[in-house]
Amino acid sequence: AAAVSLLYFSVVIIRNKYGRLSRDKKFQRYLARVTDIEATDTNNPNVNYGIVVDCGSSGSRIFVYCWPRHNGNPHDLLDIRQMRDKNRKPVVMKIKPGISEFATSPEKVSDYISPLLNFAAEHVPRAKHKETPLYILCTAGMRILPESQQKAILEDLLTDIPVHFDFLFSDSHAEVISGKQEGVYAWIGINFVLGRFEHIEDDEEAVVEVNIPGSESREAILRKRTAGILDMGGVSTQIAYEVPKTVSFASSQQEEVAKNLLAEFNLGCDVHQTEHVYRVYVATFLGFGGNAARQRYEDRIFANTVQKNRLLGKQTGLAPDTPFLDPCLPLDIRDEIQQSGQTMYLRGTGDFDLCRETIQPFMNKTNETQTSLNGVYQPPIHFQNSEFYGFSEFYYCTEDVLRMGGDYNAATFTKAAKDYCATKWSVLRERFDRGLYASHADLHRLKYQCFKSAWMFEVFHRGFSFPVNYKNLKTALQVYDKEVQWTLGAILYRTRFLPLRDIQQETFRASHAHWRGFSFVYNHYLFSGCFLVVLLSILLYLLRLRRIHRRPPRSASTATLWLEEGLPSQMAA
Repeated sequence: AAAVSLLYFSVVIIRNKYGRLSRDKKFQRYLARVTDIEATDTNNPNVNYGIVVDCGSSGSRIFVYCWPRHNGNPHDLLDIRQMRDKNRKPVVMKIKPGISEFATSPEKVSDYISPLLNFAAEHVPRAKHKETPLYILCTAGMRILPESQQKAILEDLLTDIPVHFDFLFSDSHAEVISGKQEGVYAWIGINFVLGRFEHIEDDEEAVVEVNIPGSESREAILRKRTAGILDMGGVSTQIAYEVPKTVSFASSQQEEVAKNLLAEFNLGCDVHQTEHVYRVYVATFLGFGGNAARQRYEDRIFANTVQKNRLLGKQTGLAPDTPFLDPCLPLDIRDEIQQSGQTMYLRGTGDFDLCRETIQPFMNKTNETQTSLNGVYQPPIHFQNSEFYGFSEFYYCTEDVLRMGGDYNAATFTKAAKDYCATKWSVLRERFDRGLYASHADLHRLKYQCFKSAWMFEVFHRGFSFPVNYKNLKTALQVYDKEVQWTLGAILYRTRFLPLRDIQQETFRASHAHWRGFSFVYNHYLFSGCFLVVLLSILLYLLRLRRIHRRPPRSASTATLWLEEGLPSQMAA
């Protein structure tokens, strides 16, 4: 009983110790990712590197990433983070103009991009160059070029770069990515930083039932709930979120459209493992960014007012003393619209509700089910078990002026927007001069804050059909104080098979480490328990021997009795 009790006690202590140790290690990894500001140890031979060049419309940026050797567990992803130089600054560099400017002179592209690659080569250890993958991914600016010009630019890169640099650079490493790919990479990057691809280790973590794509006949699995993203720029708006359940379609036409909007991919290193298979919806809406929407709104105002003036013989907007009354501008502000050599004068009335009503037709909603902006297909969202992050204009609208970025509340936001719109422009200017708004807020932000607040509200609630009582939207500029680029998602996705080379090497080491952690020798708790059991057993054995030696032998007593009675003993017989 004592031995069993000691063994049970030892096992309980070990389990608690290693369970707590596992949680502590997970927290330390998570904290390291959040507060990763230390310089990268370039002398560590176990650190690997990867390079992504983002060739955008206005310029190109290079990002250098690094990660330690994979732990050998095929269920875990690489722990990728941004490389930091000796001064703890991210290894990033940007050049201008955009790569699409070389459409007519593709032979100059390699010279254009060389400064970026030289910059990366200086930071990545020379011994690591040949095993460091380089990806050159082109976005919006290149998409609008004819395919022949795209091909000429990429061919120049593929031909010249391997001559001057030793990075791992193959034909598939330079390409023009679609808006859908860019959205998927952004979604991957955000959820990786949030830790949503890690295993469930806490009962309090939000989970979701998932029907793995291609395995719909199997039972749904439980895994961490991922976050959706909303990104409203100046020209376009994008939405991306996981679709955990198998979707149905209202028509075959809708199904065809959905195929172009749904991306299914496996982030794991083993294609036969399905725990990291995701189905993500990505849609980009050109013309629905904050600035583009305002331009469309002004174009409509101008055209409608000119037509009404012609039909009714009025002079609305043609002179400063007869301005067009714009409900989407702050109260009493003066503004102008220039078109075709004509000027239309505006004066703000600051009516937030009327502004919302005026811009609702710009959503281009249809009566078809499961649709959003422009009547585009949108899979259903489980609003009670979902979470979204709003970036760019979603953050600027809530924080720059209204100072309520973070957790979004529709009622609070609406009240603040109404109050702002109804405030006289002179008062707003006075507050601006006193520095009461965000440091990067300028007069352009103040002027169009009323319109953009209404536009953001309508896109979110009417366009994407989020209920007004939705509580799980967080507006943010950064995640954990870091600006997350889509390039992080790109390197994660494109290096997903790299752990395979480490798994075989680590299998024995991992199993050996596991045994050492739980062996008698290296665990003092279990060793102490076993030592006590052995000691107790020895004591019991010695006590038993002592009792045996103190007891007189029965055969000797019998012989003595026979002799005393004068009878022959059995021995004598």
